[in-house]
Amino acid sequence: MADLSNLLQLGQQMGRLSEIQTKLAQQTVTVAAGGGMVEATVDGRGQIRRIKIDPEAVRQGDVELLEDLVLAAVTEAQKRAVELLQAEVKKLGSGLPFPFQLPL
Repeated sequence: MADLSNLLQLGQQMGRLSEIQTKLAQQTVTVAAGGGMVEATVDGRGQIRRIKIDPEAVRQGDVELLEDLVLAAVTEAQKRAVELLQAEVKKLGSGLPFPFQLPL
């Protein structure tokens, strides 16, 4: 009977994981790079929602620098989104050893 109880508890946790994913889809993280010349906004799942580029960054004409700034902002924003997810999953799984990696 203990196995059935563990299975039921795991099912409840997976339902909560779905709730967390929905919640994270509504949260956003915004990160700036290059002193605010580029901003990247992602949702809590890491999906890019917005890129903002200061017109001055374009006027400078350094495309390679602009590309690097966009990449840096997106990478950091996605990293922070993963940290949000990990914090939520940690709360969720505090009593259960998951035999698999939880989806991001």
